[in-house]
Amino acid sequence: MRGWRQSGEDVAQKRRIEGPRSTGSDLDRKYWVALASYGVLALLVWFTMDAGKIFVQGRPVELRLLPLIILGGLALRTVLALHAERIRRGGGNG
Repeated sequence: MRGWRQSGEDVAQKRRIEGPRSTGSDLDRKYWVALASYGVLALLVWFTMDAGKIFVQGRPVELRLLPLIILGGLALRTVLALHAERIRRGGGNG
């Protein structure tokens, strides 16, 4: 007798079929949390890394710029993923 509750196996089966999907508001919340996290990490990099320099093609480059470039790429990827998901859902504004 199953009753009104679903067993753990039923829920797991349903998740496998539907896949991990987030609602629009949940996705927006995760987006802003991710961007805020990238900002905090960028501030930590800026204020904690030594301002040492390395030479790239004969020009001096500050070491702290390398992780900032990586964080910027991750932030760009996050922005593009949000826009792609909005387009997939049909709400292409923003």
